[in-house]
Amino acid sequence: MKKILSAALLVVALGSCSTAPKFTVEGNINDAKDKTLYFEASRLDGIQILDSIKLNDKGSFTFKGQQPESPDFYRLRLDDKVINFSIDSTETITIDAPYAEMSTAYNIYGSENSEKIKELTLKQMELQSNINILQAALRSNQLPYSIFEDRLEALIKNYKDDVKMNYIFTAPQSASAYFALFQKANNYLIFDPFNSKDDNKCFAAVATSLNHNYPHALRSKNLYNIAIKGMQNTRNRDVKPVEVPEDKVNEIGVIDINLRDAKGNYQKLSDLKGKVVLLDFTIFQTQQGAAHNLMLKDLYNKYAAQGLEIYQVSLDADEHFWKTSAINSPWVSVHDQNGIYSTNAMLYNIKQVPSFFLINRNNELKLRDEEIKDIDQAIKSLL
Repeated sequence: MKKILSAALLVVALGSCSTAPKFTVEGNINDAKDKTLYFEASRLDGIQILDSIKLNDKGSFTFKGQQPESPDFYRLRLDDKVINFSIDSTETITIDAPYAEMSTAYNIYGSENSEKIKELTLKQMELQSNINILQAALRSNQLPYSIFEDRLEALIKNYKDDVKMNYIFTAPQSASAYFALFQKANNYLIFDPFNSKDDNKCFAAVATSLNHNYPHALRSKNLYNIAIKGMQNTRNRDVKPVEVPEDKVNEIGVIDINLRDAKGNYQKLSDLKGKVVLLDFTIFQTQQGAAHNLMLKDLYNKYAAQGLEIYQVSLDADEHFWKTSAINSPWVSVHDQNGIYSTNAMLYNIKQVPSFFLINRNNELKLRDEEIKDIDQAIKSLL
C-alpha cells in the first residue's frame, strides 16, 4: 500500500512540475553550425549549467526554465562568448546574434531589463578597453604615474556618474540596476560598497527596493547584508584631534608603523632604516589597486638591488582579499584592520588612496607623492 501511495505522490509531483509556470529563451546564432550552445544560470554561488544544444545549420535554439521567485540572471555561452540577460517572470525572450561577435552584436527582444543589461555590458567593455590603453602607456613609460592615476580616476568617475544617474537611481527596483552593481573593471568591482560611502548608497538603494518587492528572495537578503556591512565599514566616526603617540616616533622623527603581514608576522617600518623606503597606503580591492601595484612592481624590480624597499599598508575592508593578493609580494605588505579609519593613515594625513611617501636611509620622511614629478628620479636621488 505504501509503495502504491509513494508512486501516486511521485506522479502528482511530476505533473505539478510539468505545469509550473515557465519562461522561454529562443533565437538564432548565425554561422555556428555544430557548435554547442549552453544555457546557464548566474547564481549567487557561481554559474550553473541548465541545458545545452548542438546548433544546426540555422543556429536555432529554444530553452525553457521555471519562473524565478524574483528577477534572476541567466546567460548563453558559446565557446568564450557570453550573452547576459535577466528573467522577471514567464516572458519569452528572443536573441539573435552572429557567432563572431556574439557578445556585443546581439539583438534581444522581449525584455527591457535585458536591453539595459546589454547597454551596461557594452559600456563596461568600453571602460575596460580605455583602462587597458592607459595601463599599456604606463608600462611602456609613455605616461607618468601621476597622469595615469588622474586619467584612470576620471574614467571611473565618469562611468559611475553615468550608471548611477541612468541605471541605478532611476530604477533601483530593476534587474539592470542590480546587474550594474556587480560589474567589474580589472576584475575589481567598479562600485565598491565596503570602501566607498557613495558607492554603498547605490547598493543600499537597490537593496531597499528588492527587499520591499521580494523580501524572501535570496538575492534580496544577500544584497541587504552587503549594504549593511558596507554601512558599518564606511560609517562616520567621531573625529578627534590626531595626536602622535610618543612610541610612534623614533629618534629621528618618522612616524612608525607596526602591523602584521600576510603570514601573520609583525613588520615595523622603522626596522627598514638603512634603506630607501617607499611607504605606500592602498586598497587592493579597487580598480586603481591593480594598476598601482604594477607601478610598484616596476619600481621594485628596478631599484631593490640598489637599496629600495616598499612598505605597503593595506586599508582593505576585506582582509582575505588583501591576503590572497599580497601573499607573494616581494616587498613588505601589511594590513590595517581599521581600514579607511586607520590611525596610521590619519597620522600620515591620508585623504585618498593610493598615496605614498619616500623615506631616506636615515628614516627621514622626504617626499609625498603629490610633490613628486618623476618617481624614478626621486628614488635615484635618495639611493
